[in-house]
Amino acid sequence: MISELVLGRGPLIIGVILVMLTIAPGLIWLERRLLALWQDRYGPNRVGPFGLLQVLADAIKLVTKEDWIPPFADRAVFILAPGVIVVSALVSFAFVPFGPGLYVVDSNVGLLFLLGLSSIGVYSIALAGWSSHSKYPLLGGLRAVGQMISYEVFMGLALMGVVMLAGSFNLREIVEAQRGGWFVVPQLGGFLLFFIAGIAETRRLPFDLAEAEGELIAGFHAEYSSMKFGMFFLGEYVAITLISALTVVLFFGGWLGPWLPPVVWFALKTFVFLCVFIWLRSGLPRPRYDQLMAFAWKIMLPLSLVNLLVTGAIVLARAS
Repeated sequence: MISELVLGRGPLIIGVILVMLTIAPGLIWLERRLLALWQDRYGPNRVGPFGLLQVLADAIKLVTKEDWIPPFADRAVFILAPGVIVVSALVSFAFVPFGPGLYVVDSNVGLLFLLGLSSIGVYSIALAGWSSHSKYPLLGGLRAVGQMISYEVFMGLALMGVVMLAGSFNLREIVEAQRGGWFVVPQLGGFLLFFIAGIAETRRLPFDLAEAEGELIAGFHAEYSSMKFGMFFLGEYVAITLISALTVVLFFGGWLGPWLPPVVWFALKTFVFLCVFIWLRSGLPRPRYDQLMAFAWKIMLPLSLVNLLVTGAIVLARAS
């Protein structure tokens, strides 16, 4: 079965991997330019036209830096940790439908597989913090474990309303079920809960408590250098692309839209949410860790349960 999948979808698999690995450097440039625009300052504008080659310069700098491993670190785990977050995020895209027939795997439980694969990223952060054998990375790893595991609960609960409306865990069928209207309208609360949980899952500002430079000196990856350091950022940008794409598929009709080709609609919608991720970084302050966790269990949990109960009642009432 695996060999048939690779042979039948090989070009698409390679295309998805190449696009995701290209999007990550592009997002670094886009983030710098948009942050500069919104904060009324200059962004990269010296290296190449519009500063486009600045990302290439940064990549060369990372590759040519010394790949140093602390002598006190657990060497094997220290080396493994950066790869886990990149691989888990890339494999998750196998279940994302980019257009009619444009998907690697069409599974009846695709949403569950995707959530399970994306949550593996927490192991990367935890292993990086633990294997460094340094107090600041360890604190960052512990923060990430508590934060990501907590918000995964509400992410799953927020999506149950969409599953009930579509009657399926298949992402393609969820998109097709939105031909009569996007699910963001009846599931506005679920969308907000999911997106907030997605920001916490990707550890982006204002929820970057696992890094928190002012407190933890970069947190879980403080002891990393060269391309191992760069892989954490690559995994982060692939992860926010995944959350943006999943938001589009579940709440905004996926590839559905008039006039333009389906893939173009999917790309445009995803781009909007990528810009929202950057916009949040430019304008929101970071809360304390206890405030982050209190918000999760005292606000997110009750609201997600209420959304689930109300949606279930409406679906039952319509069925009867």
